[in-house]
Amino acid sequence: MIPTLAIIPALGESKGIPGKHLRPFLGRPLLVHSIDHARHAQGVASTVVSTDDAAIARVARELGVEVIDLAAGPAAGPMTDLADFDSTLAHAIGVMRNQRGERFDRVVVLDPASPLRRADEVDLALAAFERSRADSLVAVCAARDPMWVSEGEAGLGTLRRDDGPARFRENGSLHVFTAEGFERHRSRVFGRVAMHEMPAWLGMRLESSDDWSTLESIGASRRSGLCGPALARVRLVVFDFDGVMTDNRVLVLQDGTEGASCDRSDGLGVGMLKAAGMPMLVLSKEQNPVVGARCRKLGLECHQGIDDKLTKLRDLLASRGMTMADIAYVGNDINDLACMREAGLPIAVADAYPPVLAAAKMVTVKPGGKGAVREVCDALLAARRDPA
Repeated sequence: MIPTLAIIPALGESKGIPGKHLRPFLGRPLLVHSIDHARHAQGVASTVVSTDDAAIARVARELGVEVIDLAAGPAAGPMTDLADFDSTLAHAIGVMRNQRGERFDRVVVLDPASPLRRADEVDLALAAFERSRADSLVAVCAARDPMWVSEGEAGLGTLRRDDGPARFRENGSLHVFTAEGFERHRSRVFGRVAMHEMPAWLGMRLESSDDWSTLESIGASRRSGLCGPALARVRLVVFDFDGVMTDNRVLVLQDGTEGASCDRSDGLGVGMLKAAGMPMLVLSKEQNPVVGARCRKLGLECHQGIDDKLTKLRDLLASRGMTMADIAYVGNDINDLACMREAGLPIAVADAYPPVLAAAKMVTVKPGGKGAVREVCDALLAARRDPA
């Protein structure tokens, strides 16, 4: 496999959408989607985020991604044109090779403003690049709209519809190029250029705040379909309590009694999933009467005061003749990570801690305590009706 470096450029000042890269998109910071696309690609050896923003750098590091500090690079300051942008890539490549000792022959650049790529988009593009034996590759969408052209002189006469050969438009979602060629040309597009065709909607970019709801709607409908087969294989659902069945807040009364906020629709979803025959249980670190009371009302098996959730869960599964591959685990914080990393289907609620979001194969649109559990239950019910 050819060593490949993935670079995700993410400036703090984004034209059109303030704070764009850390703004939640489908429950996760926008930047995280491109990090996932890079890190889950089999052809990518290393992933870096190139940024001039401390908050973006912090989120990237929390996810275990290398960070290149543009503020200290030769292109420090606001970018004014594509040459400036390419110089930031040159800086990132130089740092990874000369300071970090990384060895790679190819580079893939992912635009974080294009979050709707397929899960295997990067590998598809790298495969196309390898087959083409090109020097660089651009992502494109088809522009096959028919044109009307004049058959008369000087623009006069009859018009005919021209359904000529397909035309393509670069969408900016990703670029692939050889590292050596980039160093010679200082450009992402050079030499023999290959095209990686994507459906137009997969390459859509967030250019303004008006785009946000549109792309989220597209992404939400697409995501629900992708999870069908994995959901259909689930034999047991395990929920964390605080931050999943609640909104992670605690109400403390004068006498020290604690209360929590739950969503009635979550309870209805649990009831419907129980009626469909799906086993469920709650595994909570907290030892609190609120946990037990809510679980008794919902008729859920409850284990609380559990410090080592993974060991407890393995024991529970062994007694049922199940393995971790048989379960969906729904979590929100770092004490859920060990279970999520081994679960067949790790699910994070929309407002989960960033490392939990990164470990999830499915992320709810709704936050914890505000419909996330209902969303999981509805998805599981739908998968049981139509596993395909």
